[in-house]
Amino acid sequence: MIPAEAFTTATLRRHPQGEAITRILAAAIAAAHPGEAVRRALQRQGDTLTVSGRDYDLKAYRRICLLALGKAAPAMTAAAVDVLGRDLSAGLLVCKQPVEGLSLPPVVERLAGDHPVPGARSLRAGEQALALVSSLGADDLLLCLISGGGSALLSAPPEGLSLSDLGALTARLLACGARIDEINTLRRRLDRLKGGGLARSSNGAALISLILSDVVGSPLEAIASGPSAPDPSTLADALAVWEKYDLAAHLPASILECLESAVETPKPGDPLFARVQNLIVGSNLLSAQAALRQAEQEGFTPYLLRADLQGEARQAAFELATLLRQTCRTGEPVAPPACLVCGGETTVTLAGDGRGGRNTELALAAVTELAGFPGVLLVTLASDGEDGSTPAAGAVVSGETHRRARELGLTPGACLARNDSYPFFEALDDLLKPGPTGTNVNDLVLMFAF
Repeated sequence: MIPAEAFTTATLRRHPQGEAITRILAAAIAAAHPGEAVRRALQRQGDTLTVSGRDYDLKAYRRICLLALGKAAPAMTAAAVDVLGRDLSAGLLVCKQPVEGLSLPPVVERLAGDHPVPGARSLRAGEQALALVSSLGADDLLLCLISGGGSALLSAPPEGLSLSDLGALTARLLACGARIDEINTLRRRLDRLKGGGLARSSNGAALISLILSDVVGSPLEAIASGPSAPDPSTLADALAVWEKYDLAAHLPASILECLESAVETPKPGDPLFARVQNLIVGSNLLSAQAALRQAEQEGFTPYLLRADLQGEARQAAFELATLLRQTCRTGEPVAPPACLVCGGETTVTLAGDGRGGRNTELALAAVTELAGFPGVLLVTLASDGEDGSTPAAGAVVSGETHRRARELGLTPGACLARNDSYPFFEALDDLLKPGPTGTNVNDLVLMFAF
């Protein structure tokens, strides 16, 4: 668990409600703890494993195997191993960083993949995962633990698509501001494991997937590109994304050729999924609700704005800052002292060569909108503790941030034009740096009116 003190920044140290706000942030992250989510989902009595009302007789299977992928894989795996014990025959854990200090049985192999752009380690992990699931049959059980980041960490491109092609595609999609659902619409058709590919490769084995959602609305096919889920999208949908972002002008023709010739992904209703159980065990909404419960305990009036925030980070900042000012002036939609929470995932279209991620960019865009306005705080928070390629999870903005920045010679508008949000808040000591949280359920924006 991440302690509340880990969320302290310069503004929160000075603010009368700063400690309360750090406790609210910590509560939001704690609610998405992946190990606890797995333990809630796996109920075991003797040799009977019950998952959301469905019973599995563990002694009826020749082998019980585990595949965990994503940023939350270590904690999810540890919890699953506690439940399965010696009944676990084999396992593979794939996450972003090498796993240190985690006690697991020797049958569980550990690998690190590459993120956010798939690399050689991702390819190795993908081949290992394919080898594991391909060894299964109808008398085996596979427990799959899926969390955010799995799309890049585990990669098994089809013949004709090189690793460099796949990396170039991912990098371009991230840079052009494509939404995660659009990115995954392409990924599902360009990988042997994604878009139901894992289920197809498991030769009819019973399959349980416990899923920690990092996608707005939690569509199964979008989380880690849906390795165990049917894919409702079509080739026409994938080509529409390709054309929308003019990818042909920036990427090798081999990618389009592979996209058009790829084997169709399995669709909803396919008998392939008759023995597959997919279950969402954690989400952005659950974290938002936990933040609101803690806010109420701290004396704030809680208000959930939405859990499906998408679009450009700077446009979202304008809309949210406008609402925050309105809350202070009119008491609508809720009277101060208030905590308004919004969840989702924005995007950034890169125009400069600065450093930062979508959360610090949203915060930076809010600086001018809240300049000089008393009694407000806006806090952005990536639930995984990392914003883009930076070690920050987000940033804190108050009505004083603009003035403090100018005193340091920083111009918010110029920094925003360069997409240079990280150095801006680093100079102000207002970056949230709790460190990797071991979970990932999208982002939160918390707004406080006093």
